[in-house]
Amino acid sequence: MRLEEYQTIKFDRRGRVLTMTLNRPEALNAVSGRLHTELSHLFYDVQLDEDSDILVLTGAGRAFSAGGDFQQMIKANKAESIHGDLLEAKKMIYGLLDLEKPIISKINGDAMGLGATLALFCDVIFAADTARIADPHVSVGIAAGDGGAIIWPQLIGYARAKHYLMTGEAIKGDEAAKIGLVNFAFSTDTLDDEVDAYADKLAAGAQDAIRWTKVATNIGLKQLAHSIMDVGLGYENVTIKSQDHAEGIAAFLEKRKPRFGQGR
Repeated sequence: MRLEEYQTIKFDRRGRVLTMTLNRPEALNAVSGRLHTELSHLFYDVQLDEDSDILVLTGAGRAFSAGGDFQQMIKANKAESIHGDLLEAKKMIYGLLDLEKPIISKINGDAMGLGATLALFCDVIFAADTARIADPHVSVGIAAGDGGAIIWPQLIGYARAKHYLMTGEAIKGDEAAKIGLVNFAFSTDTLDDEVDAYADKLAAGAQDAIRWTKVATNIGLKQLAHSIMDVGLGYENVTIKSQDHAEGIAAFLEKRKPRFGQGR
């Protein structure tokens, strides 16, 4: 896709820095079908963009991304096959890991589920100190299979990661920085300036040296992702069609606590 063809992601340039903004603010940048497809192309397309060296990924409005769109979840729960969605999910993560240009995530507000996964797979992670970060797949009866089970343990260790992944509990940006889930946390008033300054620092560096250092560092993570991603998505596919997931969706829409295990 050409960048001008994107409908749910907007692009802004500042010198050699390209900012990519998830642009569904009215839905807290929840990942609709269109955004899901565009994200599966995004990192391959910006790699070929000749006018940028450094990338920034953020969200419009008051959230980075609320994660999965519930209308999409309802469709997936009832669909006979979600093979296309699974292929797109893999392309997002592999695209991020194959991307040679440094990419900074600016978690300007809450980053949930797939939103958190995308942010945490970026090279350097900035967060607003009040932003909440969580992978709450289990809260709606789905296995955390779209990349969270890969990246959280690498950032904060297996014991902490399993706690957050198995409970869906959120962590705020300032605490996330303390335990290494993100690199830096700043107030919302200073976050933009801090990210701009860091991006400019990278843009002023030796681009080939920076890129190949990133590529070499990512090799182990790419190997890990390729060994886990299909398994994770397979388990997610099973649970997407489960009665627990149907109950999780209903509970969310009815604003009540889910009653899992009713179909057993």
